[in-house]
Amino acid sequence: MKRLAILGSTGSIGTQALEVVSSHPDLFQVEVLSAHGNTDLLIAQALKYKPNAVVVTNEDKYEIVKKALESSHTKVFVGQAALMDVVRWDTVDVVVGAIVGFAGLHSIYAAVDAGKRVALANKETLVVAGDLVMKRAMETGASIIPVDSEHSAIFQCLVGEYHESIEKIILTASGGPFRGKKPNFLVNVKASHALQHPNWTMGAKITIDSATLMNKGLEMIEAKWLFGLQNEQIDVIVHPQSAIHSFVQFIDGSLKAQAGVPDMKLPIQYALAYPQRLTNSFKRFEFKDFATLSFEEPDYKTFRNLALAKDAMYKGGNTPCVLNAANEITVQAFLQNRVDFLEMSDIIEKTISKVSYIASPSFEDYEECDAEARKYAEELVKKSPLATH
Repeated sequence: MKRLAILGSTGSIGTQALEVVSSHPDLFQVEVLSAHGNTDLLIAQALKYKPNAVVVTNEDKYEIVKKALESSHTKVFVGQAALMDVVRWDTVDVVVGAIVGFAGLHSIYAAVDAGKRVALANKETLVVAGDLVMKRAMETGASIIPVDSEHSAIFQCLVGEYHESIEKIILTASGGPFRGKKPNFLVNVKASHALQHPNWTMGAKITIDSATLMNKGLEMIEAKWLFGLQNEQIDVIVHPQSAIHSFVQFIDGSLKAQAGVPDMKLPIQYALAYPQRLTNSFKRFEFKDFATLSFEEPDYKTFRNLALAKDAMYKGGNTPCVLNAANEITVQAFLQNRVDFLEMSDIIEKTISKVSYIASPSFEDYEECDAEARKYAEELVKKSPLATH
């Protein structure tokens, strides 16, 4: 029986992780749930799964949750510090890191510091501070099992292989809803269009990142740290069918690929149960559904976020942290119709050029850079023609 702390339990990954738990009640037990604002769902989850504790990171919501659960045995805690405490509990075996964005960094680092197994869906943790997180994982014996479908695919392809045999990894991208489109089309798209992903069902932030291809850029940076790779060992290919989730190419020229239907419950279940594979009733891959598998080079010129992320990976230091912070601000602004689609790249690029470069940042440097980048990006958002009308 593995006891789970599911951080971000009301989001897309968190809710699907709980579906996996429900399918295997003999193997998984919920010890901790956490959420920020969706208190109704958090309360419903707590009443169903009866965790030892829930953590509400939004202090304004604490009393609501505490009152709703006062007749249960579930303890209710509030704030980021409480979240960092509960992941260290001896009663927690696996921490599911499903909080979106920079907000998930501190609790994941605390879990790594405590030597826990982390099922990592929060790619921003490694984008921002991958050097510090992976170094600490080596020191404490913490294991990080990726939940992102692409990184899970690579992880599965590398089981039983020697690290020195890797020539490169190839992350696949669906291309999002605007694959093949040019700037004269993209200048007019709205958030409602960008949220219509052709293959995957995800939360709003990651869906917008997929539309801009920033998601794939963040995944490149995450993969660098997760698998201990050099920049030139990481590549991206657009694969519209999303059947092959990524490739590993070895030094002898052979390729390994991991394929499956686009269902996030598959990599979630794999991360929770590793090294076991569990039976399930998920939809199976049918070759007749994929008469054609196609691949094409990404359009770095039109989808500039991918190019900016790749450049940030090569530059290193605090640049990926700044990139991520500016991206989080612009995505939120785009969802609020305060900037247009192409303007997001302009704001991210200007923010990277504004924030001073630090080659070897400390944890405190990352926090300061994140705050500075957010402030500057928000100032640029306020000057957008959309925001001023």
